[in-house]
Amino acid sequence: MPLMRLIPAAFILFTPALSFAQGWIEYVSRPDFFAVNFPGQPKVQDFMYLSERAGRFPARLYTAAQGPSRYAVTVADYTDAERIHTERAKNCPPDAHTGCSGSPTMGVGAWIVDVRGAMEFAARKYIQSDSKVTFFGWNFIDLVEGRQIHLTNPDGSRTFVAIHMHVNRLYVLEATVPKGYPEPGLFQQSLQFLDKEGKTVRYVSVYTNMMPPPPRSR
Repeated sequence: MPLMRLIPAAFILFTPALSFAQGWIEYVSRPDFFAVNFPGQPKVQDFMYLSERAGRFPARLYTAAQGPSRYAVTVADYTDAERIHTERAKNCPPDAHTGCSGSPTMGVGAWIVDVRGAMEFAARKYIQSDSKVTFFGWNFIDLVEGRQIHLTNPDGSRTFVAIHMHVNRLYVLEATVPKGYPEPGLFQQSLQFLDKEGKTVRYVSVYTNMMPPPPRSR
């Protein structure tokens, strides 16, 4: 990432007056294959995530707070998308458009399109909100590609969003800090993807979901 985005994280870590680093932990979720820094043990909530193509996927919301700052990770599990959309498509009327029943290129129930567009669908709610988008662009963590969004909210607070897709799981990191606070680098830059053995995944070139994965460097 650009060096200028690392400066706020260093500022957080080495400014005692702010005491932001106090109480922070590296939280590991083996069920959802990720690790991230949180300001204490997060609350975990199971729910069903409604996708762009009306698929209902198992998901978890991890939330934590430090004073007025709020941190959240949403993980939606698209790994069973083909089966879920195949079941959903059985209820489509015979003359349904392809968005309901699907097609050879879209997959049954348009499951392929749903998975491929998951990051853009997740980004849409932020872009269409009442907040002002100050940055929207492509990014990566450990060479897993994603999207990054910065917003300024009506009350002056700022929200920082990172969206990634890895092994058909959607990861949405969201941090909101009050007006005048530094960027939440200790949270933003700490995301790690884990394999089934709990080991950190890093690739030698850019990883794109639903494409053959490149070799791993670790």
